[in-house]
Amino acid sequence: MNLNLSYNPQPITRNPQLKITGSKSETNRLLLLQALYPNITLENTSNSDDSEVMIQALQNSQPATRNPQQIDVHHAGTAMRFLAAFFAIQEGREVILTGSPRMKERPIKILVEALNQLGAEITYEENDGFPPIRIKGKKIIKNKVSLPANVSSQYISALLLVAPKLENGLELTLEGEITSIPYINMTLALLNEIGVKTSFNGNKIAICHAELVSASHILVESDWSSASYWYSIIALSEIGTQITLSSYKENSLQGDAALVEIYKSFGVETVFNNNQSITLSKNRNPQLATFNSQLNNSPDIAQTIAVTCFGLGIGCHLNGLHTLKIKETDRLEALKTELSKLGATISVTNDSLTLESSKSIIPSINIATYQDHRMAMAFAPLALKVPITIQEAEVVSKSYPAFWDDLQGFGFHFSE
Repeated sequence: MNLNLSYNPQPITRNPQLKITGSKSETNRLLLLQALYPNITLENTSNSDDSEVMIQALQNSQPATRNPQQIDVHHAGTAMRFLAAFFAIQEGREVILTGSPRMKERPIKILVEALNQLGAEITYEENDGFPPIRIKGKKIIKNKVSLPANVSSQYISALLLVAPKLENGLELTLEGEITSIPYINMTLALLNEIGVKTSFNGNKIAICHAELVSASHILVESDWSSASYWYSIIALSEIGTQITLSSYKENSLQGDAALVEIYKSFGVETVFNNNQSITLSKNRNPQLATFNSQLNNSPDIAQTIAVTCFGLGIGCHLNGLHTLKIKETDRLEALKTELSKLGATISVTNDSLTLESSKSIIPSINIATYQDHRMAMAFAPLALKVPITIQEAEVVSKSYPAFWDDLQGFGFHFSE
């Protein structure tokens, strides 16, 4: 489905209110912990495709029979990594984890090697280092392993989430400079919330064994990555435009809460309302010529920031983006291709993006999304400036299924 987007300005006095679905990152971690400890109950979980994949895989997994069960995670990278660790410790089960053609190109070797070093039994069905993988669940006794620290934090979190169920817990050593620390801290905070003892000192993380945990009811905070598109919309709107989003709290576990500080540079102020919601307001036009930011702790908002800068006529230089090469698509190359079609001058390296300031946007361009939900949503706010077409618009269901409905309520207009 291709969507042609345009925008009819609404009165700037209105302050629409939106309920954003729960954080995909928190939800997927908590779903796995709930599978390990069924006395955990969850509220405001994500309704994203990725979380639905996790739910189905965890609910429908059966004890091994003569033929291994095949579980297809489609495009869900988080599910692939978390489920690899989960099924590795399920004694008596054998599964084959597979996914979309793109998923079969996304590396998983570092995680598989770490699990196998601990005593797991995981092999590759097709290409070495890539899904699909065959997992024979085993009881794991070993408790020490090391990982490169500059890899996707999902590898690290996958090990940490299953660590309490390992007979001797886990001592994980991270080698080199650690990236995506907020996502590691999120995992540790959620483990602490259910009563698991953890420590993170220097480059070592220790997780204590916990056969059982106390019953917990956990309210999942709404997704800051999803909020990023509204930050972009407010930044590209007239002064005085507002929107209120719930449910958000000031002491968020999510790295993408960095949006609060980042978007001050673009004239957007954030007010926290009793730790239940946030109100975003455009209170000034930005004055800077070039925006610089290190995003190694929040790479998922890089696409949104780059498009915001382009829409505002601001240049930007974004660093710390090496993990974007192995997402649903090579996000750096995808940004370069699609922004160039709109008239941008942009260059990328393996871990950075540089955009030159530009005062014009070519209208009525078709934006390819590469089956990547964040490409679709990051580019949509440009419809505030020029008509634009988003290809494969349905891909937003991966993380924010109500996105197009919410935009329509704000004044965006669509035709297929």
